[in-house]
Amino acid sequence: MTCIDRRDVGLLLLRLGTGGVLAAHGTQKLFGWFGGPGLEGTGQFMESVGYRPGKASAVASGLAEAGGGTLLALGLATPAAGAAAAAGMAGAMAVHVPNGFFAENGGYEHPLSLGLTATGVAISGPGRLSLDALSGNALNRDWMVPAALAVAAAAAAAVIGARSRRLRQRSDGEGEQEALFED
Repeated sequence: MTCIDRRDVGLLLLRLGTGGVLAAHGTQKLFGWFGGPGLEGTGQFMESVGYRPGKASAVASGLAEAGGGTLLALGLATPAAGAAAAAGMAGAMAVHVPNGFFAENGGYEHPLSLGLTATGVAISGPGRLSLDALSGNALNRDWMVPAALAVAAAAAAAVIGARSRRLRQRSDGEGEQEALFED
């Protein structure tokens, strides 16, 4: 048996931290846990920012975050988990880009950080302190990394592109974005 080294511990900490944050955020969307809006509220928000249909978008986003985050934390199916989480964060960044970089202004700083970390773990692998390692890396093969990242990137590009087209149509006079909150 090989000895656990500091790289394995570092990857474990990255996986637990990033995966835990993503999983918690996803369960807010899916189940309303931790003060989240649940599927109905998230679906309404998704519609208001151009992701349609809203409820299906909420389910997809929640599963990418909760599912991808949980799998990342466990170190199971790491390429797919990291790619799914990164795709979900790309969708979140698209919403936050108009607000600039910093999170304090509603910017994309936080989803960028989570997405890059998830991608980095997908590429580097989960380390020896993971379920992938215990399973002989059956769901963590080298060929799976580019395949998972390519599929996730294509899906994210399609969804974000469709949203962008809808928002452009709105700005051309076919409707206005609804306010999220009443004044």
